[in-house]
Amino acid sequence: MKTILVTGSNGFLGQKITEKILEQGKVKLIATAKGANRYPIAHGYVYAEMDITNPLQVKAVLEKHQPQAIIHTAALTNVDVCEANKETAYALNVTAVQNLANLCEQLNIQLIYLSTDFVFDGEAGPYHELDKPNPISYYGQTKLMGEEIVGNSKASWAIVRTILVYGLPTHNNRSNIVLWAKNALETGEAIQVINDQWRMPTLVEDLVDSCLAIVHLKAQGIFHVSGKDKMSIAQLVFKVANFWKLDSSNVVEVSTATLNQPAKRPATTGFILDKAMTELNYKPHSFDEGLASIAKQLQNKFNT
Repeated sequence: MKTILVTGSNGFLGQKITEKILEQGKVKLIATAKGANRYPIAHGYVYAEMDITNPLQVKAVLEKHQPQAIIHTAALTNVDVCEANKETAYALNVTAVQNLANLCEQLNIQLIYLSTDFVFDGEAGPYHELDKPNPISYYGQTKLMGEEIVGNSKASWAIVRTILVYGLPTHNNRSNIVLWAKNALETGEAIQVINDQWRMPTLVEDLVDSCLAIVHLKAQGIFHVSGKDKMSIAQLVFKVANFWKLDSSNVVEVSTATLNQPAKRPATTGFILDKAMTELNYKPHSFDEGLASIAKQLQNKFNT
């Protein structure tokens, strides 16, 4: 049985990967994160505490558990926090990746690295894997540096770029743009939403499936993995309102410039998905299907 190690297993994507692996039962999972395990189920896999910025700890965990593949989800992803704390962002998103890539070379481990649409400047989306990155935020710069480290590695590697991941977290304290919008609409909170940034939001289960497909197929290279529907952030929020039949009268559309955020965001991203569809048999859900999936999961949770 193949052993997969996941970094950042307490995070949104990490927990959903854990959920899928436990559901399928086809591989042995080593879940790792900084601090205690926050996944609600403690059996069926191994949890190892691992701070990705501690090279000795990372080396010890990898040598002990000897995974065939690592899905590296751990990162500092808050764009404005990265802009304000560049040293921390570099340590988590660059130095830690270099250490991990070196160990994967030494120990013959397949490395799957999660990246982002923010490696692009947003001038000409949707983007193909071969399009030239040009990040406009420090977060995007650090993720691109991580990509370059992985791409230059002698280990078997794949880079998965994704966009605005949403879904229902396994553990309730994790939010994302869809759940934030749903909660704000349900409570009647006045919210400002950006109407001049365009994305292709990604259902988390689709992203999980693509990561596991890369492991099983031993696929290599860069893959663009996102949803198939392009929309503005404002349109996304109104779609959430329409799906759950919620009042959207408290939603105020604003331009990016009015928010004066510390870090720049690309205006229009989106991905051309042909490569993932062909090589990974990737079948993204529509945004409406994604919302229906969340609704079904919420219903199942309520019934149990």
